[in-house]
Amino acid sequence: MRRTGKTLRRLCGLTGALACAVLAPVATAAPVATAAPAHAGSGGAGPAWESRDAGADARFRGLAAVSRSTAWAAGTKGTVLLTRDGGRSWRNVSPPGAGALEFRDVEAFDGRRAVVLAIGEGEASRVFRTDDGGSTWTETFRNTDPKAFYDCLTFFDPRHGIALGDPVDGRFRILATGDGGRSWRVLPARGMPAALPGEAAFAASGQCVVSSGRHDAWIATGGAASSRVLHSADRGRTWTVAGTPVPAGDPARGVFGLAFRDRTHGLAVGGDYRTGQPSERAAAVSGDGGRTWTAASRPPGSYRSGVAWLPHSRTTALAVGPAGSDLTTDGGRTWRAFGTGSYDTVDCAPDGGCWAAGEKGRLARLSGR
Repeated sequence: MRRTGKTLRRLCGLTGALACAVLAPVATAAPVATAAPAHAGSGGAGPAWESRDAGADARFRGLAAVSRSTAWAAGTKGTVLLTRDGGRSWRNVSPPGAGALEFRDVEAFDGRRAVVLAIGEGEASRVFRTDDGGSTWTETFRNTDPKAFYDCLTFFDPRHGIALGDPVDGRFRILATGDGGRSWRVLPARGMPAALPGEAAFAASGQCVVSSGRHDAWIATGGAASSRVLHSADRGRTWTVAGTPVPAGDPARGVFGLAFRDRTHGLAVGGDYRTGQPSERAAAVSGDGGRTWTAASRPPGSYRSGVAWLPHSRTTALAVGPAGSDLTTDGGRTWRAFGTGSYDTVDCAPDGGCWAAGEKGRLARLSGR
């Protein structure tokens, strides 16, 4: 927006309990000699972020968790980082000549193949793809419409994906690929509902468009009189729209991040991103694929920009923002804080590895205490 693998079933089945979803992956992991607990909870057993020093000062709003050992991060100054050893070391694999670009999203298929999105008006919005772990990159899309501004992207499978752009001529713009991001085309606007006055998407965490399964996608919006979530069941060709209880009515307010653990159960987080501003009702939950949304009865205490379900759990998820992190163990109805560190985005891999990223080069992996 202009304004700013191996699963855990063997260990604990599909219980969704915190001990299984958070602590079990840590118990089976090799120790990380350089990691130090950071921004932990306030006593007792529970999750905590362990910092992973990348030696970078970029702000990372793009994050792709491949596994407990492998993750990609994308951020300011055209920076893309990759770790394959659980964050002990990070390789700077930034595309050559990209230093003036603002990367806000990265989607990775494994430790070699990834797609990154740069945001901005006109030609600042670009897409790059690598097939060799960042050793080489190919620019696969450069926006030539001065009215367009792309915010985030998602993939349904290794071939099919979409990127979301802010409204052009009154409707959100969708860019689609059918070859893994090697080429892109703008989808017809006739299947997109009209945008509200002032409505746009927030390029805050790479989660303004998300997907679940091979066909379903959701868009998060804000900046208008109300915040909304749009849903497509056909890879972005047609969309329906639903209001949410997350406050809007201001360019700085709305839904910033979405997460769906399947095509039915979704979480929305947001609020007012301005420092010191209240963010009541900063989270909502849907149990019908995004057709209706209910405010969390105990939401996070302030604005949150990123949210992720823990793999193989039906009830446990994480939310992050500049003022801290929160955990839900009841499917998003109530949240409790477990840290005060600043993070912009969060992502969890199929093997249970969860990562967070944010300002001043901040990167972390979830641990138990």
